[in-house]
Amino acid sequence: MLTELGKLARLASRGLARLSTTQKNTALHHLADALIADQKEILTANMSDIESAKAAGLSAAMIDRLMLNEARLADIAHNVRLVADLPDPVGEIFEESTQPNGLHIRKQRVPLGVIGVIYEARPNVTVDVASIALKSGNAVILRGGSETLNSNRAMIASLQKALAASDIPADAVQFIDSPDRALVLELLHLRDYVDMIIPRGGAGLHKFCSENSRIPVITGGIGICHLFVDDTANQDAALKIIHNAKTQRPSVCNALDTILVHQSIAKEFLPKVINHLAPAGVTFRAEPKAASMLEHESVLPAGEKDFDTEWLSLVLGIKVVDGLDEATEHISAHSTAHSDGILTHTDSNAQRFIAEVDSAAVYVNASTRFTDGTELGLGAEVAVSTQRLHARGPMALRDLTTYKWVIVGNNHVRA
Repeated sequence: MLTELGKLARLASRGLARLSTTQKNTALHHLADALIADQKEILTANMSDIESAKAAGLSAAMIDRLMLNEARLADIAHNVRLVADLPDPVGEIFEESTQPNGLHIRKQRVPLGVIGVIYEARPNVTVDVASIALKSGNAVILRGGSETLNSNRAMIASLQKALAASDIPADAVQFIDSPDRALVLELLHLRDYVDMIIPRGGAGLHKFCSENSRIPVITGGIGICHLFVDDTANQDAALKIIHNAKTQRPSVCNALDTILVHQSIAKEFLPKVINHLAPAGVTFRAEPKAASMLEHESVLPAGEKDFDTEWLSLVLGIKVVDGLDEATEHISAHSTAHSDGILTHTDSNAQRFIAEVDSAAVYVNASTRFTDGTELGLGAEVAVSTQRLHARGPMALRDLTTYKWVIVGNNHVRA
């Protein structure tokens, strides 16, 4: 079944690579318009998925990721327009040189080709990925989770309208319209037609793709995120940052999971944290030193695996550390290399933290919630990569391109 999809996607990718920036931007604006025009159909389909998810007993975090409403759909359409406004990376020329023999050499940015994206729960991924793939000249094969099948079908219908209105082949965006899990493995084996696999979901999905794919896989998106509050931090500002990082949208990968607090301020600062966050519904998992400083019904002793848990809910781990060394050691042992930060007024501490913490996004005096393509000025994103090769952090337009060497001669032959 998927071999034919792969063939069509490969053929479409060759045509996409030739599209002008104007053609791609026109299609993106058509897509944004279609999402708003089809709002009723999309939200009705999403409500069907929500009802099924509740009946199946899915977690509150999963249901939050799945849910669409008018505001979220408007944001999705807005992000599509942001992608249209971004510079087109395709065709960019860089690292030009001319050899002594007159041979002119340059690198020229080109699309990757065909991208396979396997994702769970979030219907916005359907549009985010399609828009970035289109702008970067790539064909894409999408395989969403069974829990969001109706929402994805409705959004794909809007997308196909936009492609048709822009004279772009429908095969540029392929959708695997089946919940059959065997098709995931089949997609991972399409090495003759697919150039890169991007999984977006839980640790199990990433592990399955990494272990079974015959195609390069971008791993990431699992966020056990930390903030270290050192002894020189502005405590009032730190409380606001921690509150935002934990509560603004707790079900996403860049939400805060653990705070590390310098021991010299812990007795003063930790009760402020509890008083500031508990009214928002946050509960806490404190290691023994932190727990000894706190008496509150929302504070429980940290379990053996709590500091290795991506909470995706209103739960926050707390640990008291003796300084920067212990903080960075804890992060090295428990972080997933997604988003980690320091709250400090000491520049040398900030610089050490930046140098020693090997995460895709490292923060100084800011909420971890900014690890997002839109917030970092990239438009929408296809994933947050926590690996070192090819791309790190929010992956947007440039990260879906590669380059070719272009060598221009004047009847040159090698001696």
